[in-house]
Amino acid sequence: MWQVVGHERAVSLLDHSLKSEKLPHAYLFVGPKHVGKMTLALNLAQALNCDGEEKPCGQCRQCLRIATGRHADVHAIAVNDRTEIGIDHIREMQHEASLKPFEGRNRVFIIDGAEHLSHEASNCLLKTLEEPPPNVNIILLTVNERLLLPTVLSRCQRLELRPLSTSVVEQALIHRWGVPQERARVLARLCSGCLGWAVAAATDEGLLSKRGERLATLTHLATVGRGERFTYAAELARQFSSNRESVQEVLSLWLGWWRDLMLTKGGSGDFITNVDREEVLHSEAKKYSLTQIKGFIQSLQQAKEQLEHNANPRLVLEVLMLALPRGKEAKETTPSKI
Repeated sequence: MWQVVGHERAVSLLDHSLKSEKLPHAYLFVGPKHVGKMTLALNLAQALNCDGEEKPCGQCRQCLRIATGRHADVHAIAVNDRTEIGIDHIREMQHEASLKPFEGRNRVFIIDGAEHLSHEASNCLLKTLEEPPPNVNIILLTVNERLLLPTVLSRCQRLELRPLSTSVVEQALIHRWGVPQERARVLARLCSGCLGWAVAAATDEGLLSKRGERLATLTHLATVGRGERFTYAAELARQFSSNRESVQEVLSLWLGWWRDLMLTKGGSGDFITNVDREEVLHSEAKKYSLTQIKGFIQSLQQAKEQLEHNANPRLVLEVLMLALPRGKEAKETTPSKI
């Protein structure tokens, strides 16, 4: 049984390829963070090694060992605290791929955050994609396929995983994870269709606390001058050098907030994401014109894209701070850490 929630088209295509024994040796799963790419990749690894009748059964020894991360033939490569996936990691993968499966039928390599492959690592990986060893499957996971080499893209079967509907997330939280209905409703709106975040937030209050701190920082920055804004930009740029993902998360959160301000300002408050802060949004929306809100949304989108393309982070973030409009009748708040 496929464990991934939603993504019926992707599951159907994979299931058909498995049953017809025409599965490509390399896949590219594209979609936002926490949308279910890793879950689907592990499900596929289970299906390739499953001993049950209906693959993946989720109950056999192969499936259970893959689910717990203890299968000798299933390997995941991720960025973690590094800023890129280097050539040494791909060379190690190639060595493992040259060996016969140890306990299953297929060796499966999952590269999580493939957009962080260095140029040398990408070229090294290309050799394996062009001449894959027998019984080896490679699955690339990415939030931004534009950062991958075209030659790598051309050798992978692409599957896009789009954000789930709010209702699908809400029902999954209630029925599969036992989240109370009202909490599930709020988390389903906050997660922007990415179930993995909602599941984590249901049990980890720290995620919601961090979100609150980051939004408080944004509100505070709109009240202060250039000096304090530049100090924050420098702090964020330093963090970017060691953890790009966290900075992108900050900007994505801000982008969602300013989109909610636009919806609130335009009288479409029923469609906001931050449903637990509706009153604050109404108050903040009064401080800006629609032109200011739209302008900063565009600045945020540009900053995110520039950072993805390796622009100077401090310069990008300082320009973003200059673009942040100063709200009318802004109240002083205490800044929080990133």
